[in-house]
Amino acid sequence: MTVLPDDGLSLAAEFPDATHEQWQRLVEGVLRKSGREVSGEAAEDALSTTLEDGLRTRPLYTARDTAPDPGLPGFAPYVRGGRPEVGTAGGWDIRQRHAAAHDGAVLADLENGVASLWLIVGQGGIPVSGLARALDGVYLDLAPVALDAGREVAEAAAELFRLYDEKGVDPKAVRGNLGADPLGFEARTGESLAFAPVAELAKQCAEEFPGVRALTVDALPYHEAGGSAGQELGASLATGVAYLRELTEAGLGIEQALAQLEFRYAATADQFLTIAKLRAARRLWARVAEVSGAADAGAQVQHAVTSPVMMSRRDPWVNMLRTTVATLAAGVGGADSVTVLPFDHALGLPDAFARRIARNTSTILVEESHLARVIDPAGGSWYVERLTDELAHAGWEFFRSIERDGGQAAVLRSGRLRTDLATTWAERSKKLAKRREPITGVSEFPNLAEKPPVREPAPELPSGGLPRVRRDEAYEELRARSDAHLAATGARPRIYLATIGPAAAYTARAGFAANLFQAGGIETVTEGGFEESGATEAVLCSSDALYAEHAEETARSLKAAGAGHVFLAGRGEYAGVDAYVFAGCDAVAVLSETLDRMGVS
Repeated sequence: MTVLPDDGLSLAAEFPDATHEQWQRLVEGVLRKSGREVSGEAAEDALSTTLEDGLRTRPLYTARDTAPDPGLPGFAPYVRGGRPEVGTAGGWDIRQRHAAAHDGAVLADLENGVASLWLIVGQGGIPVSGLARALDGVYLDLAPVALDAGREVAEAAAELFRLYDEKGVDPKAVRGNLGADPLGFEARTGESLAFAPVAELAKQCAEEFPGVRALTVDALPYHEAGGSAGQELGASLATGVAYLRELTEAGLGIEQALAQLEFRYAATADQFLTIAKLRAARRLWARVAEVSGAADAGAQVQHAVTSPVMMSRRDPWVNMLRTTVATLAAGVGGADSVTVLPFDHALGLPDAFARRIARNTSTILVEESHLARVIDPAGGSWYVERLTDELAHAGWEFFRSIERDGGQAAVLRSGRLRTDLATTWAERSKKLAKRREPITGVSEFPNLAEKPPVREPAPELPSGGLPRVRRDEAYEELRARSDAHLAATGARPRIYLATIGPAAAYTARAGFAANLFQAGGIETVTEGGFEESGATEAVLCSSDALYAEHAEETARSLKAAGAGHVFLAGRGEYAGVDAYVFAGCDAVAVLSETLDRMGVS
C-alpha cells in the first residue's frame, strides 16, 4: 500500500498507473518464452499455487483483493489480536515443553528466558507423584504452568493445587492451564472420558483461581493425523463449541465458560499459512462468542507449537531452520504463547543444547529482531488478509459439516473425521513422494555419511486413536532399509552414475540423480567404470542432445557389463533404457522398487 506524505507530494505522479492487464501481458510474454501459450487469467493461473482446502495462492495481490475489515487489536473480531497491546510489552510467552523431570532442566529453562512451563503428566510424561519434584524450586506465582495430563487431569490438578497451597501462593496470583481436553484425549487414544470432573475443575478455577483456565482445545491431534489448516480450524472450533455446551449445562455462564478455554495450534514452516491460520482462528471463535451472546468475551487465547509433523529424524539440524520460521509465523500471527520443539524432538528426549536452542529461538526473535514491537505486522497485506478470509471460510465450512454430523464426539466415534484427515494426508503424501514438497536433508540433499545424534528414548505417547504422521515417514522407511543392509553387509546398496559428455552437459542431471537415489539410502558412484563400482544398476546422465547420440549405445554397454537395470535421468524413449527418473516422478515408488531389486529387505 502507498501512503502519501503529509504534503501530498507523490514522486510517481507523472507516471501512468500500471494496470493488472498490463502485468498479465508481461506474464504472457515470459511464459511464451518457456513454450507456454496462455493469456489473460490463464497466464496468472499458471503461476498460482494450489493449497489444501481448495485454496490457491496467486502470484500477485492488489487492492482488488478485498477482505472483510479485520477490526482493531483487542476488539471483535480479534483478527489483529486478542488484546489491544498484543505482545508489545514483552513479546509472546515463551513456553517450554517437558515430558520428563530431568534434574535442573526446568529451572535451567526458567533462568534463561522461558516464561511458562508445559508439563506432560501421566502416560507419556511425568508421573503425578513426580510433579512436586519437577516443580521444585519454581516460583509458582511467577511461572505459569500448563498441564497436559490426559485421563489423569483431575489427579494432576489436585496435586498442582496442593503445591500452590503448600508454597503459600495466592490463588488470585496463579496463572496457567489445567489442560483438560476430553475430546482431544479421545482423538489420541479412542478412549472417551466423562466430562463431569472437568466441569468441576472449571467451576473451581472460576471461583478460586481466576487466572487459571481449566480446558485446552488441542488441535494438534488433527494436525498430526495429516489434517489441513482448514480441518485443524474446523475441528478445534467444533471441540470448543462442544465444551461451551457442557460447561453452560453444568451451570457456568457463557462468559465464564469462554474464560475457561485455551486453544493450541500447530505452527509450520509455511509462514504465511500459519499467520493466516492464527488470525482466522481468532475471527472464527469471535463469531462463536457473538452468536452465543458474549461478543465482548470472544478473544481467543492461543498457544502455538512448532509442528511435530515437519520435524525430520535425518539431518535433524535442519529442524532449527524449520522451527525458526514457524516461531516467526506464530509470533507475527499473534499467538499468546509459543512452544518451540527442540531440533532433536523426533529422536527422543532433548538434551540441554537442544533445549537451549529451542528457547533462544523465541528470545532472539523477540529481543533482537523485535518482532513483538509491532502489533499485527502482517495486517494490511492484501495477500495475508485475503488468505485469512479464505482460510476462515474453509475452517467454518468444515466446522459446519462436523455439526451437521452430530458434533465433534460423533465424528470421532463414527470414523468420519479419521477418513477426512486420511484423505487429506494421502493427497499430501503424493506431493511428498514426488518431491513437489521437498524435505531438506531427507528428500533433497540427503547426507548418507551423517551420524545422527543419539538421544535417550522419550516416554511412549498415548495411542489408539488418530494416527501420528510425519512428512519424512516414507523416506525414513527407505533409509532404514539401507541402514539395515549396511549393518548386515558392511556396505550400502549402490547405483552407478554413467555420465556422458563434458561436465557442463551432465552435471545438472547427475546432481539430480544423486539427490534422488541418496534419498532412499542408495549410494551413488561416479568414478571408474561400472565393473569396479560394486553397483548392480546404473543411471544415464547427460543432456538431451547427447542422449540422442549416445544413450542407446551406452545403455547396451552397461547391460553387457552386468547392469541389471538402466535408468535415464530425463524423459524420452531409448532402446535399452528400463526406466526414467525426472522432476515430478514418484521418487518413493522408484526407490522402493530399486531396493527390492537390489535385495534390500
